[in-house]
Amino acid sequence: MYIEGRRVGVENALIPARAAPPPASRLAWNRLDLLWVVVGVALLGAGMLKSQGAFSYRWDWSSVWPYFVKTDSLTGQWAPNLLLQGLMTTLRLALWGMLMATLVGLIMGWMRNHARLLFRMVASGYVMTVRNIPPVVFVFIFVYFISNQFMPLLALDQRVNALPVEVQSFLSVLFGPMELINNFFLGLVCLSVFSGAYVTEIVRAGLNSVPRGQAEAARSLGMTNLDIMIRVVWPQALRNVLPSLTGQFIQLIKDSSLVSLVSIQELSFMAQDVQVSTQRVFEVFVLTAVIYFFICFSLSQVFAHLERRHGREH
Repeated sequence: MYIEGRRVGVENALIPARAAPPPASRLAWNRLDLLWVVVGVALLGAGMLKSQGAFSYRWDWSSVWPYFVKTDSLTGQWAPNLLLQGLMTTLRLALWGMLMATLVGLIMGWMRNHARLLFRMVASGYVMTVRNIPPVVFVFIFVYFISNQFMPLLALDQRVNALPVEVQSFLSVLFGPMELINNFFLGLVCLSVFSGAYVTEIVRAGLNSVPRGQAEAARSLGMTNLDIMIRVVWPQALRNVLPSLTGQFIQLIKDSSLVSLVSIQELSFMAQDVQVSTQRVFEVFVLTAVIYFFICFSLSQVFAHLERRHGREH
């Protein structure tokens, strides 16, 4: 059997070629790098001073920090305030949204490559519809037209209220306050459907990147189609699309701010409430941007570490 111009055995055809591990990233600072950092910090400081003089704006961060943590009037203990509550909702939306978008993308990506025309048409229609509608328009259409058809049937708030108190406490850790479970689930489904279309195309490209000879060699060994997909095709496809999936997951975190337009109380929504209460517009939104930056940057570093580790293992 010939693969990539070489004659190999059937068993070896199932083993993907091992790529050389990527070089370990090292921080090698030189004088030019330090110069650029100094110039960047100087420009940022000059911009803030110029805005203070041009707009007669005085920066006051002291009025914003109390909106992270507050003192409970009943227990006297520390409790999360608006910004921290919104941050926790954003993290929950991002975590569960990644899982649900991945599930949607895996199913639809498999359907995009299916032999049956009906499956391909359904998956292609879903991808083309979502990807060709602006995100803001999609959110409004989904929340006010589509979700009204299935949310009353689910009746999540009634089902949750019928659960024991201990179960409700556990669910509140995973999904936030139970009195807002409908809003959270609505935002989660909206983000998952939207991001799932992009994950679908990433998965489809990953499946197409696996040489057909791999599946043919596995079939000649007597493996079933299910075994071929699980043990041969999917591992190679997911390894090929890991960088693209990383970028899409980070984009999902930033896209979570879109659901603030429909009154879902994540970080951007809470930031708007804080800036109305404090009248400190620049401080609130600069701080919000910094929070999003650290979340996305930290996640990118985690995925980069996993990618390098996976490269060394294979």
